[in-house]
Amino acid sequence: MDAEPKSRVFPRTRLGRAVNPSRTSAPVSARAPTASRRHEPHTSQTNWLRDVILGGQDGLVNILGIILGVIAGGGSRSVLIITGVAAAITESISMGAVAYTSSSSERDYYLAQQAREEQEIRETPEQETEEVREIYASKGFQGRLLDDVVRTITAHRDVWLRTMMDEELHLEPVQASRIIRGAVVVTIATLVGHLLPLWPFVLLARGPAILVAIGVSALTLFAVGVYSAKTLVGDWKAEGLKMVVIGLGAAAIGFLIARLFQTWGG
Repeated sequence: MDAEPKSRVFPRTRLGRAVNPSRTSAPVSARAPTASRRHEPHTSQTNWLRDVILGGQDGLVNILGIILGVIAGGGSRSVLIITGVAAAITESISMGAVAYTSSSSERDYYLAQQAREEQEIRETPEQETEEVREIYASKGFQGRLLDDVVRTITAHRDVWLRTMMDEELHLEPVQASRIIRGAVVVTIATLVGHLLPLWPFVLLARGPAILVAIGVSALTLFAVGVYSAKTLVGDWKAEGLKMVVIGLGAAAIGFLIARLFQTWGG
């Protein structure tokens, strides 16, 4: 009597679970991981770091340029502080709003593309099936395994749609919580970035305050560059110096422009 053939063992990956959904009685939506449920730690950390750098660097460079510009223009200490606080509040709100609308637009784009793919699957299933085959054939799948992959994916509309969004368009859904969180993080980071170079002028005389503000700004920018390199990739010294050069360079341009206008005005 022939031995019962061994069932094929599929890897515990997204593709492996999609190829062999019959090995579990759970619903398809639970068996095949979706893009909306793939909250990988490094992705969340990258988004968070991007928001902090975006807001913090913008706020710090912006206020440092304003400070140096006011000083170059001969503004008083009170004018400098009032201008700095007003800029910190308005710029923080503005950056948060920009982050919110940008992420909302990204979400809307995803939903529009999802609706288009869903319509194509409904109206031209043969063409969309062939696209799935081409996608996985390009990954090296062939023969019976390729047939199994295509047949299983196209047998379930939600898996099929998610596959097209992920593998063909390379798009991930944007959660409402991520939109709000990103806007809040950018707003706070921008506000903190503004206040770091500004506080020395509240406590110190103008001369020492300028040196402290530039020093604090340089150290902060360097620390952000180092953290970015350690968290993602790159040489920490190079990334730190790059952040310092970009930040202080932008602020220096603001100072030079203010000085130029003052010279022309004089």
